Amino acid sequence: MRRLATVFLLLGSSLLAAAEPTPTHPATPLKVASLHPLIGDLARQVGGDRVEVIDLIGKNADPHHFEPVAADLQRAAGAKLYLASGMGLESYLKSLRGIVGDKAEIVEIGRDLPSIEGACEHEGHDHGEHEHGIDPHWWHSIDLFRRATTITAETFARADPSATEVYAANAAAYRAKLDELERWTRKEISRIPRERRHLATAHAAFGYFCKDHGFEPFPVQGINREQMPDPKKLARLIAQLKEHEVGAIFPEKESNPKILQALTKDSGIALGKPLIADGSTAESYEAMIRHNVGAIVAGLAK
Repeated sequence: MRRLATVFLLLGSSLLAAAEPTPTHPATPLKVASLHPLIGDLARQVGGDRVEVIDLIGKNADPHHFEPVAADLQRAAGAKLYLASGMGLESYLKSLRGIVGDKAEIVEIGRDLPSIEGACEHEGHDHGEHEHGIDPHWWHSIDLFRRATTITAETFARADPSATEVYAANAAAYRAKLDELERWTRKEISRIPRERRHLATAHAAFGYFCKDHGFEPFPVQGINREQMPDPKKLARLIAQLKEHEVGAIFPEKESNPKILQALTKDSGIALGKPLIADGSTAESYEAMIRHNVGAIVAGLAK
């Protein structure tokens, strides 16, 4: 929060003075700022050439810890919308609203999507020893991303009513692509026997994927990558993985793989291909899904 406080002092209300009400027939595209890489991709899919998307978070940044600084907000000057993932992922939004004021609207795309509970350990074990909260990684559900497509189109239409039909048509076309992606995903996952659908991952980012496709999650870390298990809990997790005959443990491209390498050495379980958890290293949402599904099927479909 200190960085945003500094931004407020440096920039004040004049930072976004360039933001003007969007005319009925805008001469320039609707400018929006994205606070999550996958939301940026979604905005481009829905907005097309009617929207200019400014990605404030880089390809290798961690959405759990990202906070926009003065240079980011200067790049976003004139943006009509700031698009956040929501569900509590971006803890700095209150401060950002204080900076933006009435010059732009901050929209949490995932705010009203159905959420699931997240925990810092494997679900179903030792509930008295850890905290629970909303799992913010809703984008791993293709169905929820499809719903988010509609929300994004409605958001753009409110900001730029003259292009309502354009946004609706783009959203419909992208939902059709997501339908096809979901069919492909289910076909690929059908290659994994039900008894082998145990997903051991670096942190608790794949709960929505597990819910949609009948996997049992075994996260080594919690909702964020700082929730590391102590030796006692790690030993218990190894015992659980062996008991359930988990086929592979999957690291993440965004995380340090050392703890999982040690875990696979201690448990004798294979190390799978790295997954993309938060979208930071993915070229697109579809690319992330296809990469993750391919890696999971390769590790568990035997």
